Amino acid sequence: MIATSFWSADGKPVSIQEFMDSMFGAMPEFFKSEEELRKIWSNPTTRKAFLEKIAEKGFGKDELETLQKMIDAEQSDLFDVLTYISFLTKPISRVERVEQSKDKIFEGLDEKQKEFLGFVLLKYEERGVEELDEEKLPVLLNLKYHAIANAEQSLGDVDGIRSIFFNFQKALYSR
Repeated sequence: MIATSFWSADGKPVSIQEFMDSMFGAMPEFFKSEEELRKIWSNPTTRKAFLEKIAEKGFGKDELETLQKMIDAEQSDLFDVLTYISFLTKPISRVERVEQSKDKIFEGLDEKQKEFLGFVLLKYEERGVEELDEEKLPVLLNLKYHAIANAEQSLGDVDGIRSIFFNFQKALYSR
């Protein structure tokens, strides 16, 4: 048997319902619409800043992951947890998200770029949105190519690789 405790931003224990109500009440401070949340979430830089801001309000990664389990969305993105809480949107799995977006993601890319993004998407499906953080890009490149120099030979310069990495996320989180 597992008991989950939630704490308000001021350190007081609260029920899951109180926690969700407070989260629901706090989210309009950060985004006004699902479209605005998509825009924030689809950029690794703004997503990281957003997650840091909501963590300061008592809605950190651990709390979001607990909510993810409670709404039976462990295979979904944290984005889906937020849209569920804010807009009652049914969560989809990360695999479904990738499948729905694949054509948009790969549009206009060459085979080597598609191969790299396919690798990134598999990591995302397995582990979640953390794999899409900007800080993960060098790690992913080293995992796939064993050295940044090898990645550059295959994909082009670092700025171009970074651009591909950022741009595909816009397609991943678009409708």
